[in-house]
Amino acid sequence: MLRSTSSYLKLSKAKQPNVIIFFCDNLGYGDIEPFGSKVNRTPNLNQMVKEGRKFTSFYVTAGVCTPSRASIMTGCYSQRVGMHLNPRDGYVIRPISPYGLNPNEITVAEVLKGKGYKTGLIGKWHLGDQTPFLPPAQGFDYFFGIPYSDDMTQDVGQRLGDRYDGYRWPALPLMLNNKVIEAGVDRNLLTKRYTEKALEFINENKESPFFLYLPQAMPGSTKTPFSSDAFRGKSNGGLWGDSVEELDWSIGQIMKELVRLGIDRNTLLIFTSDNGAPMTEDSSSIEIGTNKPLFGRGYTTAEGAFRVPAIMWWPGTIPGGTVCTEFVTTMDVLPTLAALSGAKIPNGRIIDGYNNRSVIVGKKGAKSPYKVFYYYNADQLQAVKSGPWKLFVPLKSFVQHPHFKKGEGEKPLLFNVEEDISSAYNLAEKYPEIVIRLMDLAEKGREDLGDTDRPGANQRPPGKVDNPVPVVL
Repeated sequence: MLRSTSSYLKLSKAKQPNVIIFFCDNLGYGDIEPFGSKVNRTPNLNQMVKEGRKFTSFYVTAGVCTPSRASIMTGCYSQRVGMHLNPRDGYVIRPISPYGLNPNEITVAEVLKGKGYKTGLIGKWHLGDQTPFLPPAQGFDYFFGIPYSDDMTQDVGQRLGDRYDGYRWPALPLMLNNKVIEAGVDRNLLTKRYTEKALEFINENKESPFFLYLPQAMPGSTKTPFSSDAFRGKSNGGLWGDSVEELDWSIGQIMKELVRLGIDRNTLLIFTSDNGAPMTEDSSSIEIGTNKPLFGRGYTTAEGAFRVPAIMWWPGTIPGGTVCTEFVTTMDVLPTLAALSGAKIPNGRIIDGYNNRSVIVGKKGAKSPYKVFYYYNADQLQAVKSGPWKLFVPLKSFVQHPHFKKGEGEKPLLFNVEEDISSAYNLAEKYPEIVIRLMDLAEKGREDLGDTDRPGANQRPPGKVDNPVPVVL
């Protein structure tokens, strides 16, 4: 339903805070020390938790890149804004796609820019590589980065051939605003270069409120993540661990610079991931990340795909050394930042997220406003969550599923994902009344957001252009 904007309109009496979102690519729940890693060294994230707040029930809205990124930008499920699936690309947008985030959508960057913020995006976009869909057309004053995933290279395109127009894929482009400045960028240097550019952006805009979206490319979508010479071969976690430890260095550089400039107490820094780690078939391996103790791998509707590590740091506002177990999602970013900046949330459209400021800053007694949350695999509703309960709905068929094999799936699975963090015990037969209640919520989700071969009543279309062209020098 369309929520009233009245709860979001209270102007902040404090100075508008700067905001930095450090958004990793495929970082797993168990890949960093604050969330249980015994292999990867992350001293700066440890310090961030000591001085900030750890979120153990922080969720994204998809197990893959594009739909997850659409949600953090718009405050909506990707199914709401048409970024969950398209006939040309499938689950994620690929190079030279005619599709992208509809320019009619209002991004968090546009909301904050309307309140005087300087807005920058440094890193991976992945919401369309054609000019009407690129960051400068979506509210960002500055863009330095790649328009899609680091694994979508010219070599990969050649192997794909006619599939996804692979023969036409260009060398991986590094862009400055709408212009390609390098073709075939060195991926080993991306984390380092993005960090340097982030520090420049912070310094250039330290006198005015700024919003920096920093979607790092690593650990990324390849089986051999990239890192600079200072980190390659230095971790105990292989190439994945090398990239994770460089990300930790990066967040440390940003925190130190905020303190040096004296603006740390007026800056909200959010660290999280776009979805869980892909993992190998051997669940004990950490070769391409781990989501343990959660169940399942990224790219699915498992808890390990949707529930991600998250830390927030805002000295003097967020209490240090605290843990939040309340349910928070990336869809809350837009309405929460709107409230913090004194902006209005977009009118005339459904926004699925909430102003979750009270929960984020640790206000005594604050509770998550969520009554229901949906887990989609592209256009198929597979699970629904309400309170501690997660129900995998019965399915006659599916493309992939974290719990069912082909030919299975016609019986419900019910997990208490707060008490049973590894989704080990199916309680559907023990609590049939909870199954019925969540099945009713699932049907409401289908009516609103759709399901396989069933349009939802409140879905909006993606953007589309005719005759897309490769992004080249």
